[in-house]
Amino acid sequence: MSGGKEQPLLQARGLVKRFGRVTALDHCDFELYPNEILAVIGDNGAGKSTLIKALSGAITPDSGDMLLDGQPARFRSPLDARRAGIETVYQTLALSPALSITDNLFLGRELRSPGLAGRLFRKRDLAGMKRHARQELNQLGLMTVQNIGQAVETLSGGQRQGVAVARAAAFGTRVVIMDEPTAALGVKESARVLDLIRRVRDRGIPIVLISHNMPQVFEVADRIHIHRLGRRLTVIDPKRHSMAEAVAMMTGALAPAESVGVT
Repeated sequence: MSGGKEQPLLQARGLVKRFGRVTALDHCDFELYPNEILAVIGDNGAGKSTLIKALSGAITPDSGDMLLDGQPARFRSPLDARRAGIETVYQTLALSPALSITDNLFLGRELRSPGLAGRLFRKRDLAGMKRHARQELNQLGLMTVQNIGQAVETLSGGQRQGVAVARAAAFGTRVVIMDEPTAALGVKESARVLDLIRRVRDRGIPIVLISHNMPQVFEVADRIHIHRLGRRLTVIDPKRHSMAEAVAMMTGALAPAESVGVT
């Protein structure tokens, strides 16, 4: 399939965001198509973090349009984006170390017990939360986590990342954004996280992957969005371009390639 035949699931057109005299987004465009892993790469200060914050509702662009399923979307906060089915896994993971895996998965979205106890006294459905948490971890292949009642602070770095990914996959019904998911991990744990990313995509949820790790980007991405000087420079197919070419385009040493759609 091609980008010209299929409508983007999430789209941005002409986004502008200024911080004083600094223009972080300069009429930036973006398209994420269904069932793909789209990597976003760019040099430090290129504006890719600002783009992701705009897509996830963390900041509001000064101008430009965003579309979700072809319909206008305006996120005034991350809660707006979450209600629309867009979940973000931040580099800091945003987990509460002292709480259990189950509590972290449902943090702020706890299930209530059926009947009067849940409606009136807001009693949590602990059994239901544990059941759903175990099901979500199993579906993503996180079999090394045996006790979902253990505190997150007792987990390894890769397991913590897995919990954050599982939370996003559980509630991100439309899009999951991942910001440097393997930055603090070793080789073995990074490989497990990349496998998690593929599993989420295989469940029908497209992924936006922000990463500086070029080998990992070329390993998992279906398309690569190259960001430079506050805007999208081009989109390349990793099967048709090398890592050296991508880095050269990213730094301005090579003229951008013609944009490509979904393969």
